[in-house]
Amino acid sequence: MNALLIYPEFPDTFWSFKHALKFIRKKASFPPLGLLTVASMFPEEWAKRLVDVNVTNLTDKDLEWADYVFFSSMVVQRKSAHQLIKRCHEAGVKIVAGGPLFTSEHEQFKDVDHFVLNEAEITLPSFLEDLKNGCAKPVYRSSDFADVRETPAPLWKLINLNKYASMGIQYTRGCPYQCEFCDVTALFGRQTRSKNTEQIIAELDTFYNLGWRGNVFFVDDNLIGNRRSLKKDLLPAIIEWQENHSGITFNTEVSINLAKDEELLQMMSTAGFNTVFVGIETPDTDSLSECGKSQNKGRDLAKDVRVLQRAGLQVQAGFIVGFDSDTPSIFQRQIDFIQKTGIVTAMVGLLQAPTGTRLYERLKKEGRLLGRMTGDNADGSTNIIPNNMDADTCREGYKKILKHIYSPENYYNRIMTLFKEYKSPTIKSTIKVEHIVGLFNSIYHLGIVGKERVQFWRLLLWTSLHRRDLFPLAVTLAVYGYHFRRVSELHVL
Repeated sequence: MNALLIYPEFPDTFWSFKHALKFIRKKASFPPLGLLTVASMFPEEWAKRLVDVNVTNLTDKDLEWADYVFFSSMVVQRKSAHQLIKRCHEAGVKIVAGGPLFTSEHEQFKDVDHFVLNEAEITLPSFLEDLKNGCAKPVYRSSDFADVRETPAPLWKLINLNKYASMGIQYTRGCPYQCEFCDVTALFGRQTRSKNTEQIIAELDTFYNLGWRGNVFFVDDNLIGNRRSLKKDLLPAIIEWQENHSGITFNTEVSINLAKDEELLQMMSTAGFNTVFVGIETPDTDSLSECGKSQNKGRDLAKDVRVLQRAGLQVQAGFIVGFDSDTPSIFQRQIDFIQKTGIVTAMVGLLQAPTGTRLYERLKKEGRLLGRMTGDNADGSTNIIPNNMDADTCREGYKKILKHIYSPENYYNRIMTLFKEYKSPTIKSTIKVEHIVGLFNSIYHLGIVGKERVQFWRLLLWTSLHRRDLFPLAVTLAVYGYHFRRVSELHVL
């Protein structure tokens, strides 16, 4: 069997970092971790080839070589998935598809021969056995959750690591919380399932032995969902691992209540974590109650952000406007919160209702759905009919937020606000040729021809005088700002 794995293209979105990646001559932010893991579950005797359309082109020779093509995709990749599946179908190649997009809306893809849905550790073996016996069914699905301690390591030999800005690794699946708008628990459940420490260390060794020196993203939806295991097993092992390795840093996603666990904060910093993404969503208490974001209620969210920053964790955050409880005052309140806290990477989106969420089901009953969501958190779209504000007010308020927080003056001010609080990371990435290239590209594109050149040079001068240790981060965040402005101008402004 010649198995061709295909990963569709990400559009130009907030998290694609397409405009920023050009500065360091990388093709994509992260490799397709799910497909690489699936590849390791295939029979050993199969020939395997992976085409990540974000870093290379799918050729006719690839399709001629393949007996079957295997797709995995997120919702935001829907357009590219349709195009690629059509091409494979026209080439006469059998198509198998799984992953979040197809689990949510497989009925929309008529040209797919077999759907292997939900968690591949559960459904893929049945498909492979039936395929071997010549009786493969159209759909395989299960409500069971996999024991991730049995999940094999991704087949990293299928990709060129140098094409990517960061590697990915998964420690847990599931999240203990149940936010109304989030589909994580619908897909992966509320019980946090963890790999064992030996699995994670083995994957880190694989990166390192292949020559990777840089960032590794723990893709868990909430890394601290199982704190006991994290503090007792994983973090001590990573801290020990770091003593004999250099140049590897980590970022991940956590809930804001991490701020109340001083021991865990210290351990994460010592292990090499320097950035966390937090779903703050809104400073409005009524809206937090509405969406079931219980872990954010009754807290001084701004103070919590500063606690994380002072522990050496840069806070990236998600924000949402358009809750039923929101009033027109929410737009300025979001701006004020973002500027005050120095959250440089602030992803603000209109509320969307993913298929399978409690929000989707509630709005469906109320007759307030406008089809399917785009999956892009920052393109100014929504599949919801607003309740407390009309659609025009909501969209104009959203545009006001983006225009303000990503204007050069306000964006660069946030970087300096962060730097006044941020503790220098315990472990730093190795400076490589690509970073030098990125510096020179930033000097030209931002410092010479860019409209933010005054703010750019002011930031570099201020950082050189006051926080020289953060100079590489200053350049990185300046480049991020360029990307965020380009995306905002393309989709919304």
